[in-house]
Amino acid sequence: MKTKKIRVIFVCLGNICRSPLGEGVFRHLVEEKGLVEYFIIDSAGTASYHAGELPDPGSRRIAEKHGISLNGQYARQFIANDLTQWDYIIAMDSTNHSNIRQLGALSSGNLHLMREFDPEGLGDVPDPWARGDEAFLETYTIIRRSCEKLLEHIIKEHHLPQ
Repeated sequence: MKTKKIRVIFVCLGNICRSPLGEGVFRHLVEEKGLVEYFIIDSAGTASYHAGELPDPGSRRIAEKHGISLNGQYARQFIANDLTQWDYIIAMDSTNHSNIRQLGALSSGNLHLMREFDPEGLGDVPDPWARGDEAFLETYTIIRRSCEKLLEHIIKEHHLPQ
C-alpha cells in the first residue's frame, strides 16, 4: 500500500541562503531516520531575482562542513500554485510569511515560521547574505535545531516509524 507523500517546502526571500539550508538539513535528517519514502522536500523564494542560481557559496560551505549536500538545488520562486501543493510551508521570517499569505488562500494550518519549531526561541531566522561565515554558521545552527523539532512534529502528527 503506497502512502501519500508528506510535502515540505522551505521559503526565504531569494532561495539562495536560508531556504536551501532548510531543504538540505531537513533532507539530511529524513535520510538519517530512513524516512525518505515518506517525503517530498523542496525550497523556494518569494522573490524571483535569483531564479535558476545555485545556493550562495556561504550556504554551500556551511552545509558541506556539516556533511550536508545542497547538490541539485537551484533557486525558484514560490508562486500562488504552491499554496495548495505543500503540506508544510516553512517561512524563514515574518516578511516572507506575510508575502506567502498575500499570494492567496492557504490550506488550513500549513504555513509556519521556521522558528515555531526552535526550542531556543521564536522570531526570524537571520538572513546571512553578505554577512560572512559567522552569520552562515548562526543561521545553520538555528535551522538545524528547528528542522530536528519539525521532523519530530511531523513524525508524531503522521504516525511515522521512528
